[in-house]
Amino acid sequence: MSVATNVPEYAVVSPPEPGLTPAEIVARAEAIAPTLVARQAETEQRTFYAEDTHEEFRRAGFYRILVPRRYGGYEFGIDTFMRVTMALTRGCPSTGWMYCLGSAHALIVASLFDDETQAELFASGEFICPATVAPSGTNERTPEGDYVLSGTWNYCSGSPYATHFLGHTLVSHEEGQPPEPVMFVAPRSEWSRLSDWGGQLGLKGSGSHSITMDGARVPARYTLNTHVSQVSVTEGTLGREIHGNPEYGGGQLSFMVIEDAALAVGMARCALDAYEELMRTRSTLFPPQVPRAEDADYQYWYGEAASMIGTGEAAVLNAIQQWIDICTEGAHAVTNEQEMRLASICHQVVNLCWHAVENYLFPTAGSSAVRQGQRIERVWRDMSMFHSHAGFAVFLSTIAKRQYAKARFGIQDAPH
Repeated sequence: MSVATNVPEYAVVSPPEPGLTPAEIVARAEAIAPTLVARQAETEQRTFYAEDTHEEFRRAGFYRILVPRRYGGYEFGIDTFMRVTMALTRGCPSTGWMYCLGSAHALIVASLFDDETQAELFASGEFICPATVAPSGTNERTPEGDYVLSGTWNYCSGSPYATHFLGHTLVSHEEGQPPEPVMFVAPRSEWSRLSDWGGQLGLKGSGSHSITMDGARVPARYTLNTHVSQVSVTEGTLGREIHGNPEYGGGQLSFMVIEDAALAVGMARCALDAYEELMRTRSTLFPPQVPRAEDADYQYWYGEAASMIGTGEAAVLNAIQQWIDICTEGAHAVTNEQEMRLASICHQVVNLCWHAVENYLFPTAGSSAVRQGQRIERVWRDMSMFHSHAGFAVFLSTIAKRQYAKARFGIQDAPH
């Protein structure tokens, strides 16, 4: 696990537990995860994890993992963050999804914004900031250059306990020119959460509600004239310079798709845990009836699924290390080719995990084990919903592969 290299001590605001280690915070997640299993149904009904779970995450330091140490965070890096995400998702996929997509974007802010802006956004030391990639809403500029935003942004996973929101809107910078995306971070005081989540097939408890604004004022320094998926860091980043930490100069897009892979591994492990319980407690249906754990077919199905999921986990952990190594090599190493290569690996991780559940665990668990509300049934719904997510269904499945090949062979897009 990586531990960041920080700025000089005089610039650091100590986190609540200055001596906390990455291994200790991962162990906390692994200890909490089993307690989430029995609360899956209530989490779905509520549409987000409970307030006492949120407070437990706060005490454990989960919302500070990616926040720079100089602002009161732990700055443990993406390896620790992804391991915590996988552990929590193994207990409850909805909870893991909501935590991950609410907390991950501290890395974006710490990488791309200046010191003054970061100090304001990270003032509490904790940072929960759902994000959307689809530009939305209307915007106006004040005489001071700030933005006034109105509109609705959908699928804001992590919004129930969020401190901020990262979104995009389209802005015409010059009259007659086509609008271009502007990325912004809006404080919690500037937006409201709608109660419009929970009717979907899966991830019903992921807190993926819509966010609405009506004349919200966002300072110009909280905005960047770009889209998060289009950020290039090959010339360096403010975060790398401010914090002396190469992970705040890493590929933003590849980091986001590593999240997808980590979530898929956590979900698949959740299903495998449930299947293992069935292996230990149930018997085969046809004579000679024996415990499932002693039956050759169930042994094969379990072993095949476990090996696929284990391979996916090994691949995502290696992708994380590759991401860190590329950052450490220097800004010049974080190329589009490398980002798309990592994205392609992450797509295969999700595929392996999904096929393990879809082809082996779900169909052989038995009809009583896939009734509504059963653990394997819930994971199957969650992973099915995952497959409708644009980041997987559109970007990872198709765009990333083409972009990797084009970058590898130096093929430029034709001008429009």
